[in-house]
Amino acid sequence: MNVDSYEKILRDRQRELYRRLHKIEADFEEPRNPDDDDRATERSNDEVLDEMGQAGQDELRAIDAALDRIANGTFGICVKCGREISPERLKAVPYTPFCRGCAAAL
Repeated sequence: MNVDSYEKILRDRQRELYRRLHKIEADFEEPRNPDDDDRATERSNDEVLDEMGQAGQDELRAIDAALDRIANGTFGICVKCGREISPERLKAVPYTPFCRGCAAAL
């Protein structure tokens, strides 16, 4: 797979994450239910949404960094050891900055 293919995969995922995060943000802005039992359920749901939002933000940062590496011509090179990241690893985690060995050592 060439770099352009990875860039498309990363940009598609980036757009999907932005849509999800926008929906999560919109849910947080919804008026709260005055019923105590319903409010407790909403608070629990808010915690889950907050965790999903944080995970989405973390993935977006990783995608942005991968897009920067594409722009700089260093995509597919491990940022720790400088070796090539295997195509299998990039296929599984296209935004990874680490080869399999360095990721396992973390």
